[in-house]
Amino acid sequence: MNTIIGLKTPSRAKAAEMLSTVLADEFLLYTKTLNAHWNVEGPDFHSKHLFFEGQYKALSEEIDEIAERIRSLGHYAPATLEQFLKLTHFTEKSNDENTSLGFIASLLSDHDDLIMHLRGMIEELTDKVKDSGTADFLTGIMETHEKMAWMLRAHL
Repeated sequence: MNTIIGLKTPSRAKAAEMLSTVLADEFLLYTKTLNAHWNVEGPDFHSKHLFFEGQYKALSEEIDEIAERIRSLGHYAPATLEQFLKLTHFTEKSNDENTSLGFIASLLSDHDDLIMHLRGMIEELTDKVKDSGTADFLTGIMETHEKMAWMLRAHL
């Protein structure tokens, strides 16, 4: 398929490469949020179980949108656990305890890290890659993570 969207091939390739790392990060964060949803324990189980469900559903939507953005740039989205683990800058490390506060602190740290990572990518996409569409797209993703981080932070 010939992709003609006003970006040169190297720019589309660089943007797709950057998006692939974000996709991998999102997938690991999604998995960690599912872990929290499934395994949280304590007197606040029910409310946190529902809270984490809302967060993993939002991450699922982000994952799909990122993969589709990669495809719109004319590239294939990574779609295996092996690829995600090679591309992500997150670890699979989980909590020692399955308390809501432990899960919240861990997830908040990952959201904050991803937000900072996205800020750098947005700058690079704008200044070096000259892909304002993908920069704008990632700005929306970043704003979603800022809101999710705020909701997590409000529990601490």
